[in-house]
Amino acid sequence: MKVQFNREGLSQALALLTSVVPDRTPKPILRCVKIDAAKDSVRVYGTDLEVGINYLLSAVDVKETGQAVVPAARLAAVVRESADETLLLHADKGLCEVRGADSHFSIYGQEPSQYPPVPVFAGEPDAEVLLDNLRIGIEQSLFATARESTRYAINGVLWEMKGKKLTLVATDGRRLARTRVNLVGNPSEKAASSKLIVPAKTMALLAKLTGGEKDKVAVRLVDNQIMFAAGPVVVCSSLVEGNFPKYEDIIPADYQKKLTLPTDVVLSAVRRAALLTSEESRGIKVAVSKNKLVFSGKAPETGDAEVDVAVEYGGEPVEIGFNPQFLADCLRVIHEPQFELELGQPDTPGVIKAGANFLYVLMPISLS
Repeated sequence: MKVQFNREGLSQALALLTSVVPDRTPKPILRCVKIDAAKDSVRVYGTDLEVGINYLLSAVDVKETGQAVVPAARLAAVVRESADETLLLHADKGLCEVRGADSHFSIYGQEPSQYPPVPVFAGEPDAEVLLDNLRIGIEQSLFATARESTRYAINGVLWEMKGKKLTLVATDGRRLARTRVNLVGNPSEKAASSKLIVPAKTMALLAKLTGGEKDKVAVRLVDNQIMFAAGPVVVCSSLVEGNFPKYEDIIPADYQKKLTLPTDVVLSAVRRAALLTSEESRGIKVAVSKNKLVFSGKAPETGDAEVDVAVEYGGEPVEIGFNPQFLADCLRVIHEPQFELELGQPDTPGVIKAGANFLYVLMPISLS
């Protein structure tokens, strides 16, 4: 294999691929990327056996077709640090040479035939969504997934497609985020009848895809896998097995205490009220009374903090404790200038709604 690459294009591809390729694995070949040079294009593959990427590079000059398997981190570092506009890669008998104007690197590779297969996107998509819409959906759901849990189903994001809407739901057992984004047209019957749990790692990878406001992401379901095609990139991922919680049962529907609040003002108030909390007293108190909203935090060894926010409210007063980090996480992903806060009793969840598509449920915590 002998190929002249545009350095910047190759660097962008490797930056995405190395986010999937594992640093540590008992299978050394998984620490590599596979480069497959055809007549007029090159595909670069990376996988950890659960998530795979194939990246099509067309700004190339293929001098000799062939394949090479090269350690991903080493190759990415060489390409990233180079100052050349183009780089020549020549691979033969397990050795990959990278040449620039004033540099020459020899990197030991592995046998291409031993590299695990990474699927390509073939056939009609089961659904399509604008890349910008998908990015918003990921931003407003991924943060609420469980990071470490034996309940594997909540380590991912639930996908439900109905009509021209994609609903994304995530929870870690203490909070729940639900957002809806528009699809491009109606999904296939297969997609509309499926409840899919996409791993958090895959969702984070999709958020890194680049493209313009009119670019689409095609979605295809194959067995227990989901595939995404966006421009030159195809992402293939295993789905999370298990049953996602019945999230509709968690969402309160009969709260009478409702406030409309400015997003930026409340985010600032939450962050300031949390400044004097400690590991032992992690919560802040949210106190609502007539035309007044107070966020307060305290810790025996540090002191007290209190931040007032003027509101229009004439209902019954209520005091409730929340994790300030969980509150701030939600407020950061709200794009509207205002949101609605709905409260019940001190021992019931709070509900935040923004626009027509975003909803967040947050469990209270004890402040005693």
